[in-house]
Amino acid sequence: MLLPTFSLYFPAPALGRMRALRVGLAVVLCVFTGFTVAKDDPAELWTLNLYFENDLFSESDQDYTNGIRFSWVSPDLADYIDDPALPKWISSINKRLLFFHPSPEGLQRNVVVSLGQTIYTPEDIDATEVVKNDRPYAGWLFTSYAYHTKNDNQLDSLEVAFGVVGPAALGQEAQDWIHDLRGFEKFQGWDNQLENEFGLVLVYEHKRRLLDVQSANSDFGYDFISHAGVALGNVSTYLNAGGEFRVGWLIPNDFGTSAVRPGGDNSAPDANWDPRYNADGNWGLHFFASLDARAVARDIFLDGNSFHDSHSVRKEPLVADLALGASTVFRGVKFSYAQVLRTREFKQQDDSHSYGSLSISYSY
Repeated sequence: MLLPTFSLYFPAPALGRMRALRVGLAVVLCVFTGFTVAKDDPAELWTLNLYFENDLFSESDQDYTNGIRFSWVSPDLADYIDDPALPKWISSINKRLLFFHPSPEGLQRNVVVSLGQTIYTPEDIDATEVVKNDRPYAGWLFTSYAYHTKNDNQLDSLEVAFGVVGPAALGQEAQDWIHDLRGFEKFQGWDNQLENEFGLVLVYEHKRRLLDVQSANSDFGYDFISHAGVALGNVSTYLNAGGEFRVGWLIPNDFGTSAVRPGGDNSAPDANWDPRYNADGNWGLHFFASLDARAVARDIFLDGNSFHDSHSVRKEPLVADLALGASTVFRGVKFSYAQVLRTREFKQQDDSHSYGSLSISYSY
């Protein structure tokens, strides 16, 4: 099956600096949709993911206010270089990254390519000067490349993300465009955003299925998936750990609910009995609760630029995200929504922050 390609349109006032984002998204979408694949073998399925997070779901417009990411997950690979399922350009990249390649035999391997953007703003929408007691304006436009190695019970992710923080990240243009579409008032302080800075983050995360219970007489079941990892880079440096509990009917055989955060690609099917492989069109429904706790050493969106003087605030060393939501699967599609509560990220922050997280995964 060859999926159709499509392009994105941005209105004329934002076209000058949005052109780069439009071109980048078009390239990624062409990569995502330009392959002919067979459905005869579940191991040959590609997976496309769209993640969208926004605090308008919680009727606010501040702090971590918007995140979007597109990702593409390869089929299961015998290796990262010579597997015929890989496009030549990915095989060429992998030949130069041999030191990243996990070596154990008998494991499934996947490559993940992503493009995303996150936006951060203070609470005061009208202030044109720096709001000293609130976080800086910032945008982060990035692409990432990851190796996944997995079996039925564990997933190891090694990911490198790189991009730009600052005006070149197009945070103001993206937010202004959305506010124009929705008829919302625009933030007035974007002239105070962080300076342009190349960003690099290396992430490792390990996920393990510690509990997996299926009813012998029905499709009902529940599981628990733990995770722990580390991130190193000038954009963010932290240690994290947490887990997700899922309960419901025909729970997909993957590693949990995906999110915009690094290491968040978990939704590719992992076994033949996953309901997304079922040609009869069976659908599943489950509910989930997840927690991710981080010990933060570096956060450019709070600490400010690495090599320039910039606005900054005193960050909290420990931050946690608690998510509650529901997910449904039907044929090749997995649709999830969660409401996320994030604890205070900096000392001057009045309260915790809440936002909605939507993910759509399609395996074809």
